[in-house]
Amino acid sequence: MTVYFIKLVVSAAMIVAVSEVSKRYPGWGGLLASLPLTSLIGLFWIYGETRDLEKVSAHCIGVFWFVLPSLPMFLLIPLLLKYRVPLLFALVLGCLLTIVLYVFMAKLLRVWNIAL
Repeated sequence: MTVYFIKLVVSAAMIVAVSEVSKRYPGWGGLLASLPLTSLIGLFWIYGETRDLEKVSAHCIGVFWFVLPSLPMFLLIPLLLKYRVPLLFALVLGCLLTIVLYVFMAKLLRVWNIAL
């Protein structure tokens, strides 16, 4: 139970840090958010709990392939906001685009015989 509490606190602290920095310095907040901190912490937890380097490696490969289809969301949302689309709607559309691109990427990886 203690391990899960530590995971929760570290993960929450990361999110709070990004939001607090972004309030004052949006660019620096974006930089902090773009760092692969979530992936690195995930790798740390996976290795710490399993000591399985193959799982760590597979996680890295999965992150690589699924970061690519998530990137257009970060272009769509500000574009929609520029045209005065309400934030919640812009976020939903960004997430829907990402889901569509995730499905496309998963199918493309199967065609390329890349197993995740």
